[in-house]
Amino acid sequence: QVQLQESGPGLVKPSQTLSLTCTVSGGSITTNYYYWSWIRQPPGKGLEWMGAIAYSGSTYYSPSLKSRTSISRDTSKNQFTLQLSSVTPEDTAVYYCARATGLNFGSWGQGTQVTVSS
Repeated sequence: QVQLQESGPGLVKPSQTLSLTCTVSGGSITTNYYYWSWIRQPPGKGLEWMGAIAYSGSTYYSPSLKSRTSISRDTSKNQFTLQLSSVTPEDTAVYYCARATGLNFGSWGQGTQVTVSS
């Protein structure tokens, strides 16, 4: 059974770049036809899909975040990474990584709280 685990700093200063890593076990991130996503939930708000990297290495981003978001992977470590630049307090959220097939997000990490504050 696949497991996902987010890691990264819990506190980021405004204007800096937020960087999170998702480590995957029990399955390869290059296996057809999975998409590996980043999703966040700000306090008191709903889930927001940020972007994904496909089994092929292709990347997809939310239009509202595309200019600040980059997702990459390290297949040797079976990890994928989120970078979000120029963060503001509005980027404070619980950040999740997840595996999807189509629109079915079947496996999730436990989530990690990131606070943007000086």
